[in-house]
Amino acid sequence: MSQPRVLITGGSRGIGRAIALRFAREGAQIVIASRTSSELDSVVEEIEAAGGKGLAAQMNVRDHGSIEAAVYRAVEDFDGEMDVLINNAGIFGLETFENVNLTSWQRFLDVNLTGPFLVTLEALAPLKESERGHIFNIASVAAKQGFERCTAYGASKAGLKGFSDSLREDLRADGVRVTTVYPGQIDTSIWDDIPGDWERSKMGRPEDVAEAVWAAYQGDGDQADVDVTSQGPA
Repeated sequence: MSQPRVLITGGSRGIGRAIALRFAREGAQIVIASRTSSELDSVVEEIEAAGGKGLAAQMNVRDHGSIEAAVYRAVEDFDGEMDVLINNAGIFGLETFENVNLTSWQRFLDVNLTGPFLVTLEALAPLKESERGHIFNIASVAAKQGFERCTAYGASKAGLKGFSDSLREDLRADGVRVTTVYPGQIDTSIWDDIPGDWERSKMGRPEDVAEAVWAAYQGDGDQADVDVTSQGPA
């Protein structure tokens, strides 16, 4: 089997970076996308050091034109095919319902739901060209369970779950697998700006999610759901 060709959104830090490095250890060809070019360049160096081939592509998942350009660059680097798409880019925040306004509500939907839709739409043709096309949508336990101060975040991740479930049925005949990953609390920089006394030492690690994704990619058959357990929303 040739080495996988992988596009990862939100690949410059946290879970996305960990997934990139896990695939890199297997010699994968990886395009990492995010808004911050300096962080991308650093992760590309780490990918190369781990044994993979890396390429940085700036992408803002709220900008369709930016998505088109980044996916085009990835597909060009992959010679027209793509084996794995990791829809990882996302935002997180805690806010009581009374304090949620239309702007913040829309931002959660734009990044956590519409973003994966648009990236998948642009990447679908090269995924179908692959004999092992696989889409991973990184959701959250909040997609399946309610949490305090998570109305906007939970709604966006529940929407991603519904998108994944139906997309899986649509693409089954094309041989493209769709897996939804449900992390609990994962210790990433996303918690740096969240007020509260969080016991981050008890949270899961980004590498836990990366190992789960790699195992699902390696597995046979249709592994629809992957739970990465830890308490609370990610």
